[in-house]
Amino acid sequence: MNADTGKWIIAAGTIILLAGVIIYFFHDKLHWLGNLPGDIRIERENFRFYFPFTTMILISLVINLIIRLFR
Repeated sequence: MNADTGKWIIAAGTIILLAGVIIYFFHDKLHWLGNLPGDIRIERENFRFYFPFTTMILISLVINLIIRLFR
C-alpha cells in the first residue's frame, strides 16, 4: 500500500459518512427515491420483485458528475 491508497480510503469513508448523514436527517424527504417512473416493481401473492432501474441511473449520473468535478 502507498499514500494514494490511504487517500482513496479516506475519501470513500467521507462519502459514505456524508451519505449516512443525509439519509439519517432527510429520510422523510427522500421517499421519492426508489419510487421513480421506470423503476420495475412486480407484486404477486407470494412473490415480490423490485428493480430500481431509473433510480440506479440517476444515482450513477450524480456520482459521475461529482467525480468529474473533483478531477
